[in-house]
Amino acid sequence: MVRARVTIKNPTGLHLRPAGILCKEALKFENAKINFMFRGSSYNAKSVLSVLGACVKSGDEIEFVCEGAEEEAALEAMIGLVESGLGE
Repeated sequence: MVRARVTIKNPTGLHLRPAGILCKEALKFENAKINFMFRGSSYNAKSVLSVLGACVKSGDEIEFVCEGAEEEAALEAMIGLVESGLGE
């Protein structure tokens, strides 16, 4: 299991479009479980509804937790995507 904290930089937080981008990337890693922790709860990064349900806003810090055969690559991809602004 690997984990890392990252701050949401895009101005609108994880609304529908960035949540979809995040989920699409997470789904590429079939051999990894990808969740993120926010305000004491765990959310499935492969589920748009789960990501939207977290209500993550700009400036909020989340912690990705990846497990499985592709955990390192999955974590690197998730962090890179968030730091790039999730397409915004």
